[in-house]
Amino acid sequence: MSEPSYSDAERAAVYRVMSERRDMRHFTPNSTVPEEVLRRILEAAHTAPSVGLMQPWRFLRITDPAVRTAIKKLVDAERIQTGEALGPREAEFLALKVEGIGDCAELFVVALGDDRERHIFGRRTMPYMDLASVSCAIQNMWLAARAEGLGLGWVSLFDPAELAALLGMPEGADPIAVLCVGPVPEFPDRPELEIVGWTTARPLDELVYTNAWPVTGAS
Repeated sequence: MSEPSYSDAERAAVYRVMSERRDMRHFTPNSTVPEEVLRRILEAAHTAPSVGLMQPWRFLRITDPAVRTAIKKLVDAERIQTGEALGPREAEFLALKVEGIGDCAELFVVALGDDRERHIFGRRTMPYMDLASVSCAIQNMWLAARAEGLGLGWVSLFDPAELAALLGMPEGADPIAVLCVGPVPEFPDRPELEIVGWTTARPLDELVYTNAWPVTGAS
């Protein structure tokens, strides 16, 4: 076994930032993020692993207030439809704050590029590995933001085709996430959906299996 490359303090910092990462919805209005900090966060995203080194991620920084407003309208429309689909939990869902598009300092749309079909390495039997690669980039971005003392919220309530049309994406490019980034009033000690009583995170031991999927109802 090779000697560890990092000190105990450095390893602890990595685990700490992972455990303290939160999906943020509340941002400090009228705040800003220095350009050099944004660059570091994007560089962190760009160091993510990708199958076949395809680097399928594309980052659209939204700086036009009109475009930000249009994105929020798409999210608001989908929020209503999601509430209707939840049936008995509609009112409970609509009472939740699900995005911080209006208040966050920076807004990004992360998308899959339109040229990934040529990348067969790693995708012949698992074509969704391009999406997995983009998700790794978003996670890197999330952790880097937290390390910089910034919040990040992943918004997934939107119609992909409508958002792609709004942003002039070419055919084959797919928006994956709307990311709100910026200073926040505080970082909660638990996921917000736990705090408001929407759901409870399951313990690790319930999700780790050995050798085979457990038989439902087996003793």
